[in-house]
Amino acid sequence: MKRKRKIEIAVISDVHLGTYGCQAKQLLTYLNSIEPKRLILNGDIIDIWQFKKRYFPKSHLSVIKKIMDLASNGTEVIYITGNHDEMLRKFSETKIGNISIVNKLVLNLDGKRAWFFHGDVFDISIQNAKWLAKLGGWGYDMLIVINSFVNWCLEKFGKERYSLSKKIKDNVKGAIKYINDFENVATELAIENGYDYVVCGHIHQPKIKHIEIKNGSTTYLNSGDWVENFTALEYQFKRWKIYNYNNDKLAPFFADSDLQEMEMKDLIAAITIVEQPKKEEE
Repeated sequence: MKRKRKIEIAVISDVHLGTYGCQAKQLLTYLNSIEPKRLILNGDIIDIWQFKKRYFPKSHLSVIKKIMDLASNGTEVIYITGNHDEMLRKFSETKIGNISIVNKLVLNLDGKRAWFFHGDVFDISIQNAKWLAKLGGWGYDMLIVINSFVNWCLEKFGKERYSLSKKIKDNVKGAIKYINDFENVATELAIENGYDYVVCGHIHQPKIKHIEIKNGSTTYLNSGDWVENFTALEYQFKRWKIYNYNNDKLAPFFADSDLQEMEMKDLIAAITIVEQPKKEEE
């Protein structure tokens, strides 16, 4: 049996549990393969915007259970709220066992300051026209569904997979400008506030980039997503790296066996039933 990798920090974001585009099996396989001291969920983990009662499959519930299992086994789990799970912001600063909910996070990592937040605060469409942002989210989800069918056809004919949304992002000037503006604003604010690292999600673009300007320098990091890129950030031995599921061989940890072993009702019970503390005998 292949050993799990022990890492100091794992950062995932933009999982979008509850949507058709979410690739929960891949994420579950990744989580099965690691033992992080700290797991940072940097926003949009559960997609409350597009949540549908009729669609929350076993694999999505299994991700939630896996995160809870990690917490019960000693991993510190920090849930940073994003725009698709903004309803959780009313519970900010709540802590239950090893799980806490926050809107932003600052950590000292080996003498360097790291600033974690989702990144939607920079998105004008979310701040000023939420209905338009939600409509865009629905359109993105539908594009992913169409793309899944296209890729199924391509694989049947022995062709490489193709990402429609990544093609749009890489070629539409407005999308490129938005991504560049997002990164520039994040890094400028980080430098202004003396942070050595600024760690975001939101734009589904995995990246590590050291930036220097006349006022100072910082390292911009983005964990990407688990809809198209299947990426995470990992911190170990004083260094950050981008983990890419597509470049890893995780057959011993593949999630299908886990999903077959547990019935849906048992998964729901495992997530929702909390053991009550025993009363002391009088």
